Amino acid sequence: MTTSTRTMPPRVVRTQHQDIDEKPFIVIWEVTRACQLVCKHCRADAQTRADPRQLSTEQGKALLDDIAQWDTPRPLVVLTGGDPFERADLAELVAHGSAAGLSVALSPSVTPKFTADRLAGLHAAGAKAVSLSLDGARPATHDAFRGFEGTYAATREAATMVREQGMRLQVNTTVTRDNVGELPQLLADALEMGVGLWSVFFLVPTGRGQQLQALEADEVEDVLHWLADVSSLVAIKTTEAPQYRRVVIQRARARAEGTAMPATGALHERLVADTVSVLGHPIVATRVPRPPIDVNAGRGFVFIDHTGDVYPSGFLPFNCGSVKEAGLRAIYRDSPTLQALRRPEQFGGACGVCEFREVCGGSRSRAFAVAGDLLGSDPSCVWQPAAAAPASASSHGSGVPSRTAGRR
Repeated sequence: MTTSTRTMPPRVVRTQHQDIDEKPFIVIWEVTRACQLVCKHCRADAQTRADPRQLSTEQGKALLDDIAQWDTPRPLVVLTGGDPFERADLAELVAHGSAAGLSVALSPSVTPKFTADRLAGLHAAGAKAVSLSLDGARPATHDAFRGFEGTYAATREAATMVREQGMRLQVNTTVTRDNVGELPQLLADALEMGVGLWSVFFLVPTGRGQQLQALEADEVEDVLHWLADVSSLVAIKTTEAPQYRRVVIQRARARAEGTAMPATGALHERLVADTVSVLGHPIVATRVPRPPIDVNAGRGFVFIDHTGDVYPSGFLPFNCGSVKEAGLRAIYRDSPTLQALRRPEQFGGACGVCEFREVCGGSRSRAFAVAGDLLGSDPSCVWQPAAAAPASASSHGSGVPSRTAGRR
């Protein structure tokens, strides 16, 4: 492990130009839990039929109206699931949100309901972007993730549909021990598909994801350095690995000072070598890397489940209130849990004393999933702050319990 001896360097990440205590940067709304796939890593443990408690069309419109009451720039709204294409009123919801001045994106599953005509209708209604999941460079790998043969081919076809509509395309990839070796080819696929953003998700052991093998902390570090390497080829976003922002800062500081890059391990070396082999040339910058943005669970980010309950993220079972009873704006501002997540100086363990806590803060979802402590240290991070950690990782003084009952 590496130990820090420096103070915080100049930031090379994008900071939110808004008061994150008052307004999130992004709102994820799980419009339904229904989905025809049985993905191995699904946090939602999705079901084949819609829950009768899910927000109705009118309740959904009221939610979108509430989000639109925030001043500009308003939060980005992502409609996800389950599979949002399971909702017959999806285009109506998209049109309503767009008319209210919201930027609306879609995160659907690729099933027979994903058609060119349906996509065209959603684009006409105002949807600006689509994110598709691609979890393997080989059909066998991706199809095993998704639980159905043929989903790899269908996903590649869906990506073509998105591009033909002129919509922005994001590809989401979940990294596990089983598919980490396919990342270089997935990079090449992303470049071929013309993706605007590659979102790499580091597995959190919740829901069906408990069946999969996550990377060890040193392996996570190696993958993050590789992602920083290839960020000059494609825009990169990490999910549940906010320490990517720390890696970007450390590498930028090393370049600026002419010092050695942070040490990496065998996995990083293998990924770089395989990338050169797949691309047929060294990794040469073709674009200015997109700086990551300092968003974390409850801190610029909020999740609304299909019934209208509000959570810091889809991986944290801390119910902060219901939009059926109170407005999202009030919940985001006033929830004690969300307030605590916006105070990284109150975190326990290494995360609470880390000099990168304001731009990172660690994965709150992984801290809770592994140790049952929402405000504890992220076990996937190898960085050791110079400051001594508190004696008790759970002595936050925040009033947020270390464990809660599971989500409904």
